[in-house]
Amino acid sequence: MSRIKSYVDKLFKDIPNSEQKENIKQEIIQNLEDKVLNLMENGKEEEDAINKAIIDFGDIEEIKEELIGKHVNKKSKAGLVLGFSIWGSILIIALVVFMNFYYTPNVIWFIYPTFVVLWWPLSMFFVWLSRKNNKVIK
Repeated sequence: MSRIKSYVDKLFKDIPNSEQKENIKQEIIQNLEDKVLNLMENGKEEEDAINKAIIDFGDIEEIKEELIGKHVNKKSKAGLVLGFSIWGSILIIALVVFMNFYYTPNVIWFIYPTFVVLWWPLSMFFVWLSRKNNKVIK
């Protein structure tokens, strides 16, 4: 039955590692092994039963697209949020700097709100970096 496991591993080699991927792989392996055992009980040789089970299994392109799509969407969403937070922070800081120099040019106070605003892109950078490294945070 190690041939079934290697076959399923080969099918899923292009998909990034995740808990969902491992669960689906285990379910497919279990189903194929059950089918092989059933075929062997009906008189097939083990090698023939394995070949028939693999041929009857068919294509998993839809499963692969779903798994890859979910992984890509999470990564791209994190990148989009990071970009939005950077541009939003730049605009807010620019507004605060303008207000500081327009209304109170003798006192420099824009530095204090700038530190507060910079926490937003910094936290989004952490989320983006963790998703990039496949340590997905929900």
